[in-house]
Amino acid sequence: MNATKNNIGNNSTTRRKKNKATVPTVERICRVDKADERQLGNTERPTEIRSDLSTSNAFLRICFMPRLKESEIIAKQSKRRSAKTERDFYKSLSLLVKHYDIIPMPTKHFNYPYNISLALRDIEKQLKTKTENWQSLRLIEKGSETYFAIEERCNTGATLFYIPVVPLYQLLHNKAYRKSASLLLSVCTYLNRNADVPYYRLEDTYLYYNYEMLNDWLEQDEEIEDSHNSKKELQRAEIIGDIMGQKISNPKNLLFFEQRLKSFRPKDNFDRECLQLAEKAFKLYCDYPNESIFRNAHYNNAIKPQDMDEDDPYNEETVVAMDKYISFFAESDGLIYDNLMSCVNNEFNEYAETQEPIIFKTFNGSDITDKNLDFENQLFKVLNEFCRLLN
Repeated sequence: MNATKNNIGNNSTTRRKKNKATVPTVERICRVDKADERQLGNTERPTEIRSDLSTSNAFLRICFMPRLKESEIIAKQSKRRSAKTERDFYKSLSLLVKHYDIIPMPTKHFNYPYNISLALRDIEKQLKTKTENWQSLRLIEKGSETYFAIEERCNTGATLFYIPVVPLYQLLHNKAYRKSASLLLSVCTYLNRNADVPYYRLEDTYLYYNYEMLNDWLEQDEEIEDSHNSKKELQRAEIIGDIMGQKISNPKNLLFFEQRLKSFRPKDNFDRECLQLAEKAFKLYCDYPNESIFRNAHYNNAIKPQDMDEDDPYNEETVVAMDKYISFFAESDGLIYDNLMSCVNNEFNEYAETQEPIIFKTFNGSDITDKNLDFENQLFKVLNEFCRLLN
């Protein structure tokens, strides 16, 4: 939009006449007429000439407080606030170091606020080495309180945790590796039934939608290169996926989990890797039998419920959700796999952040949460090893 042009030289507005200079106020207060020096016997008082405004008289009756007094009050208030901030800081610091079992450097003998700056830098340095999931340290001032808040987050490294089921199906039909495949089947059942890892043949999952979208493309465009092979791969992904879905969802695999571990005798490196993976998964199953991988996942990574209203229809998803990059899928080979990865990566490139397990701890005197990310740390390692083993 072009701004309106104001041509100063063409302005026809008549200039105002300058007023005469204002007479100083002190010369307008209570002046009197001069009496005629020759006039005698005139008892009438001279005519009093008063100011035409009452503000001048009122001005003389006002008593202003000295600025020095105001500055002293502000200085005292500021000093009191600084002292309270300092007390709250060290009170919160004592709770933090006790929770994380760290020894802070002595800083109280330094002047405020240099002592707080030193303590913050020291605590951040120690937390980085002490806590695997440390993300950020904040000093929050809320109302009249000052306290620490710490965010812990699982760093997934922008990895796709897609577990292929076609290789496992093939292992189950291989006599040489049938026992190791049964062991891995128990791991799959734990991941799916207990840890809530999505299965791609269920309609409400992210990968189900992507496989269906690829199928629609093939049906609508018969001229796609290698269309016949792609259709065969999709058909195999559906058939084997349905078969393995029934096997994985069978709770008997969990009942036989420990028995399969104890009776398993590895014959080669692949068997030994299967055994090590199954042992880690079984330990997770014993330690966290009913914990979900999504237990500390927050919509759009908003930790506090008041930060995000999930029921708001205009509240769009701004991060890559965990159920989009953690899932079972068909296989990591072939044309369908290449097209699937292209679809997934193209969508993920539209987001700037990934949803990850997060916990938030405040040290303001209230009960400190005993939540941790130990389960997530171990589970992501199992998922990573499982994907590598079957791929």
